[in-house]
Amino acid sequence: MPPPDASTDAGTNSAPRAGSGTEDTLDLRLSDELVALFGDDGPVAGPRAVGGDLLDTPADWGPVTTPAGVFQLVPVRIERDLPLISRWMNDPAVAAFWELEGPHEVTAAHLRPQLDGDGRSAPCLGVLGGVPMSYWEIYRADLDPLARHYPARPHDTGIHLLVGGVADRGRGLGTTLLRAVADLVLDSRPACARVVAEPDLRNTPSVSAFLRAGFRFSAELDLPDKRAALMVRERTLRNLL
Repeated sequence: MPPPDASTDAGTNSAPRAGSGTEDTLDLRLSDELVALFGDDGPVAGPRAVGGDLLDTPADWGPVTTPAGVFQLVPVRIERDLPLISRWMNDPAVAAFWELEGPHEVTAAHLRPQLDGDGRSAPCLGVLGGVPMSYWEIYRADLDPLARHYPARPHDTGIHLLVGGVADRGRGLGTTLLRAVADLVLDSRPACARVVAEPDLRNTPSVSAFLRAGFRFSAELDLPDKRAALMVRERTLRNLL
C-alpha cells in the first residue's frame, strides 16, 4: 500500500503511509541532468515509462497549463532524484505522516519496489514552471492493499502528494495541483471512473485541500498505520465539484 499521507498546501503531509519533510525548494532550479532530460521545451518523459500499461503511462500525460503555471509529472529516477526526495522526507512536517525520515537509503527502499514492480504504482516528480517542487505517487487503488478497506471498483486510481517547499504550502497550490492531476488521471485513463485518496484524518489541511480540489469525503477508514479519510473524485461529478 503506498504511503499514508503526503503534504499538500498547508505544510503537513497529505497521503503516504497507506501506500507509503520537506526542504524549501523556492530557490531550486533544474540541475544540469534535469535540463538535459527536460530540454529547452520543458519536461518530457524519462527513458523508462514508469507506470506501464496498468496506469496508462503517466509519463505521457503532460504537460498541462494550470492557474499556477505549466505542470508536468516526470517519472522518478533514483540516481537523479533521490537526494531531493530524501531531503523532503526529512522535513519534520512531512516525516510526521510519511515516516520516511533518515538517510537516503530509507527513501530509496520506498522508491525501488515501485520502480522495479509491475507498474501499479508510479512515483513522479511534480515539475511546475520548470522547477521540481513536489513528489507524487499515482497508483492502482483497486490493486493495492487499500482495496481491502473500501468498496473498490476496477481501475480506481489513487493519488499521494507531497509538496516539497515550505514557501509552496498554505497558499492553495496543493489544491490547484490536486485538481489538475485528478483531471489528468480521468482524461488519460478512460477506464477509470474514480480518483481516490486516503489522507490521515489528523491532517486537516490535506483533507481540506482535497475537498477544495473537487473530492468528496466518502468514509473514515481504519488502515494498518492510520485512521484515514477516504476522498473520492468521480468522473460523473467532475464538472460539478
